[in-house]
Order: sequence, then structure tokens, then C-alpha cells
Amino acid sequence: MTAQSRDERLQPIGLWQRLLLRPELGSIAGLIVVFTFFALMAGSSGFLTWAGTRNYLEVAAQLGILASAVALLMIAGEFDLSVSSMIGVAAISMALLAHPDYGNLPLGLAILLTLGLALSVGYLNGYLVLRTGLPSFIVTLAMMFILAGANIGFTKLITKLTIVSGLNEKIAQDPIAHLFTGTLLGLPAAVWWWLGVMGVLSFVLLRTPFGNWIFGAGGDANAARNVGVPVHRVKITLFMLTAAAATLLATIQVMGLGSANVLQGQGKELEAIAAAVIGGCLLTGGYGSVIGAGIGALILAIVQQGIIYTNIDLDWFKVMVGGMILGAVILNNHLRKLSMQVRR
Repeated sequence: MTAQSRDERLQPIGLWQRLLLRPELGSIAGLIVVFTFFALMAGSSGFLTWAGTRNYLEVAAQLGILASAVALLMIAGEFDLSVSSMIGVAAISMALLAHPDYGNLPLGLAILLTLGLALSVGYLNGYLVLRTGLPSFIVTLAMMFILAGANIGFTKLITKLTIVSGLNEKIAQDPIAHLFTGTLLGLPAAVWWWLGVMGVLSFVLLRTPFGNWIFGAGGDANAARNVGVPVHRVKITLFMLTAAAATLLATIQVMGLGSANVLQGQGKELEAIAAAVIGGCLLTGGYGSVIGAGIGALILAIVQQGIIYTNIDLDWFKVMVGGMILGAVILNNHLRKLSMQVRR
């Protein structure tokens, strides 16, 4: 084979072409635009200070932990709307198990038992979706209401209230709590948990056979099944992963607040999906990025905190989120069409 024929078969791909192949390109552009806007509008009001940076990083961390797991599930072609209620269930369960007046268990054991409960719910979600053939949107929507109602009912039955407080002293005395409430290099523990979760899940998605199975299950489940991909096992595992992420978030919140509320996590399911969509995940599955979902979470956090620093009414936050979702979908679809041309 001549050098000329090799050049024709192996055309070099430039930097721009390589960037177009990345799902998170649109979210990176969005992050630059959003950060620049608030830096100019609120830079003198404290947005650019270290305290301001810590604020939006902590908000991004809590959403990003959830969005990282939700992104994997969306890439596999499924949704989990029950994660918001799972946060509340996990928080209340953990608080009751550890509270001196109720379970009085060590915090570590309370966390493990709560995680076991969450994994069971995640497994049930996946099993019902695959067993019934119903859309995951419907199954997890039903589970969201079931968990929310059961959480309120059982909490009021046990405590006569909708909040479990009085954990501050026990948390302060337990060394394991520092893993969720401490700081490192000036950043709260939630940020390091977020970076760790995002890094591990991104590695799994991009560098392991299981990651290929996720793309296959979301792209064409029948074709993936025909080549030996255990589609059912992959999807059930991912439903359990989103429940585990909800439990981690609940743990961070309970340890930080010293209390749990039945309404904890309300609305987080849509914020996590929004972060994943802004980060480049397709609603149809088979395409997306964990890093992109993390960037999407950061964008939403910057907007939420940036509005406060600009003294704009926080009610406008949802308006901006809706606009960003629509803009992100349009931009990501355009970039994906360009990437398809590059692949050809």
C-alpha cells in the first residue's frame, strides 16, 4: 500500500472536528456565556469572591451528584422521576434510625441500612419497567408519588411531625460525619464527593465494557441484546445507582443540617434531568456525557446563585432554566448533526 493510499484512508481529524464529537461541547459554551454574564452583572456584588464561588460550587455539587447518575440512566434510554422522593425517604429513614429517641443506631449503620432500602427501591423500579414494558417515565412517576405519600404518612405516624430534628449533637460526636460535613482545601465535602462520583462514573462510561453496554442499551436495545449485552441487568443496575446517588445526597444534607424533612429533595428530579440535557444527553438515549451533566449542574447553580447577587427576584430562576433547556436542546441537536458529518 502506498503512502498516498494510506493518507486517503486515514484522514486526520482537526481539533474542531474532535471537539464536535464530544457531547459536552454545547454545555461548555453555555458555561462560558453564563459565567461571563454574571461576572459582569454581579462581579462587584460578591459573585466573584471566594465565598460566592463556594456557594455556587456547593449548590452544583449537590445537584451534580444526582445528575451524574441520572445522566447514565438517560444514556441507557430510561428516566427516574422518583429520585426526588427517594431523597426525602432516605433523609427521614436515616434520621429516624440514628435519632436517640427512635432507632439510636450509629450513624454509619443508619447510612448503610438506608442505602439498602434505597437500592431495593431502585431494583424495584428497574424490575417493574422491564417486567411490565411500561415507559420508565410512568413507572417512576407512580413511584415518586408512592414514596412521597408513604414518607409523609409514616413520619407523621411515628413522630406526629413532618420533620425529624435534634441530630446535631450526635453528628458532632460521630467521626464519620466529618466525611460529609468537613472541608478540604477550603471546599466543602459535597464538592469532593461530586468530583469523585463524576470522575468514577465518567471513567465507567468511557473506559469500561459496562460503559459500552450503557450506550448500546440506550441506542438500540434489541441490537445490543443480540450481540450479548445484558440489557436488563444494565438498566436495573442504573436504576439502583440513581437511588444510591439520592441516598448520598440525603446523607450530605442530613449531616449538614442535623435534621430531615419529608419535603427534602422536592423538584430535584427535574433539575437533574435539566442538568443532563443541558450537558448533552439525548432524551431518546444512546448519547450523552457524565462530565456534561456535571457542567449542566454547574450552569444551573451559577444561575441560581447569580440571580441572588444581581438582586433579581429568584422566581425568575425557573424562567431562565426553561430557556436554557430549550436553547441547549437546539444547540446540542445542531452540534450533533455537525458531528455526524465529521464521522462521515
